[in-house]
Amino acid sequence: MVDVNEIVLEVTQEADGGYCAECLTEAIFTQADTWKELRANVREAVDGFYFDGPKPLNVRLHLVKDEVLALG
Repeated sequence: MVDVNEIVLEVTQEADGGYCAECLTEAIFTQADTWKELRANVREAVDGFYFDGPKPLNVRLHLVKDEVLALG
């Protein structure tokens, strides 16, 4: 693990309305039914991943929205 100031988790909203978050640089993944729960789960997942070393100062949640526009 590398000492970093910030890690980024890509967040996608599932068809059922829940959220999935996956870190772009580390093996960190979590999910939740609401945005508020996701934030708490991300904190817990990051704390667990870095339990034996320095944690990043910030975690950026990058919400990715996949939308299809009909042009015809």
